Amino acid sequence: MTLADHAPGHADAGPPLSSTPRTTIHRLRERGRADRADLDAVLSAGLVCHLGVVIDGSPVVLPTGYGRIDGTLYLHGSSANRSLLAAAGQQVCVTITLLDGLVCARAVFHHSMNYRSAVIFGVARLVTDGAEKLAALRAVTDHLVPGRWEHAREPTRKELAATAVLALPLDEASVKVRAGGPKDDEEDYDSGIWAGVLPAALTFGPAEADPALPPGVAVPGHIAALAGRPRGTVPES
Repeated sequence: MTLADHAPGHADAGPPLSSTPRTTIHRLRERGRADRADLDAVLSAGLVCHLGVVIDGSPVVLPTGYGRIDGTLYLHGSSANRSLLAAAGQQVCVTITLLDGLVCARAVFHHSMNYRSAVIFGVARLVTDGAEKLAALRAVTDHLVPGRWEHAREPTRKELAATAVLALPLDEASVKVRAGGPKDDEEDYDSGIWAGVLPAALTFGPAEADPALPPGVAVPGHIAALAGRPRGTVPES
């Protein structure tokens, strides 16, 4: 079976998340998650990741879209992008953060956020194989807009040459989650100060057609299905 045979975004259940010095959570350990399913959930819900790489001794953080196939995370960008090219062959760090709510406590000190986050470490690999590169770009495209690859023109050789793809194994990662209401000091609960949570979710509005479209071109179903539906919300227990 080739990479192209895998459904974009598909991930094996896999072993539990690795425990290494870099993935060990030292502060608020109770927020750590050890199941690979928790990592899969963050990756599935997120849209933008941040790639951290050191270039000439200085740290650089690059936001970019991503996709995954089984145990590999794929990032893409311009083949002229210095950060992507510099990342190839060296240790990098990728983070994804989802904001689920603003937590308003009675005391300023205890204000917080509800969130889900993942931190992934590893050696990035520049994808040079044509079939893997095409499969990776499909995974990225369909992760951002599910079903889009089948409704759009595939990249030409020139466009593929102008695009760089990095692969990062999902072998070393940590996940941290904060959920629930505020946690105040006992003496503040009777203060009469309002406390609670402002839930947050990414929701797409109705599709806005390109003015250059000829008359009669309807919004495809895979686009219309995204409107008004919060992406990546925390499932109710």
